[in-house]
Amino acid sequence: MEEEKQEKQVWTIEELVAMTETVQTADIEYAGKSLPIQWCELTESEEPKMVVPDEETPAEEVSDYYKGLAQERVGRMLEKANKLSPDTVTLTPESWEKLPTTIRWSISGKVLGGEASQDFTTG
Repeated sequence: MEEEKQEKQVWTIEELVAMTETVQTADIEYAGKSLPIQWCELTESEEPKMVVPDEETPAEEVSDYYKGLAQERVGRMLEKANKLSPDTVTLTPESWEKLPTTIRWSISGKVLGGEASQDFTTG
């Protein structure tokens, strides 16, 4: 029996560009409840500016730097979505800082993992 070949899906440039103006949504499960979140992909000019630590920087400082950079990126992605879709805001910079670390890591993993939901809301 011959396996059916799955048709390879290919992004168009227009679809990729549209992602920077498309609000993506997901529900994060935490402690038996669900938290809806929204985020938006960034363009190069919206990305946090990165300064590569020099070779003399201790490993722990390098790790902390990249962790902070990732958190800044997530924050910008959440804020951009909030501006494009203000009626569905659940996380603000103020509330983000107060969240338990565990759920922050779950949100960051979802947002940075590029796992877009099927339910898109365009702004």
